[in-house]
Amino acid sequence: MKSTWNSALRGITPAGYHPVVALPKEAVVSDLSGEVTPSTDQAWTIGRYDEARGIYSQPLFGGDRVVHLGIDIGGPAGTAVHAFTSGTVFAVGINSANGDYGPTLITEHIVNNRAVWALHGHLSWNSIEHHCEGDKITTGQRIAQIGEEAENGGWPPHLHFQLSYARPKGHDMRGVFTIEEAVEARLVHPDPRIVLGTIY
Repeated sequence: MKSTWNSALRGITPAGYHPVVALPKEAVVSDLSGEVTPSTDQAWTIGRYDEARGIYSQPLFGGDRVVHLGIDIGGPAGTAVHAFTSGTVFAVGINSANGDYGPTLITEHIVNNRAVWALHGHLSWNSIEHHCEGDKITTGQRIAQIGEEAENGGWPPHLHFQLSYARPKGHDMRGVFTIEEAVEARLVHPDPRIVLGTIY
């Protein structure tokens, strides 16, 4: 795992947006382009947007879906997840397949005068089960917690944060694409750093 973290930029988000997770200085940027998930003692990590990864061996990914179009923020299970801006709850549910998101919350917002949906995946169910479609959320509100590996699709604890300009169908949103699909998918799923800021 390579550390490319610039502590001078840590936590700086665009005006009006709140960090979705309060990252400490020791967070490092992961290199997940290898064939296996790197082992690390780091509790706090960042997984990059638009990274071709070799770690998706589960049947869910069909053997050819490798391009990750969200940002992963790794932290201890139970870490608070906050709303980056005001909006509403769009959908709540569990994506239970091996390698999937597990408990998932999708929220709806206006960003740069455009509707955008934000998927928060790999959460703890007890932190989101109270949400109902249409509930109002406010900037900085604690809306969820990162889940344990046993309930979040089998991954080490982290938040998968992804944006979409297309209205999702229910509580799911494809996060990993084939190399060919990714060309058009990037237009639908922009780099989350437009709201997260320069976290790497």
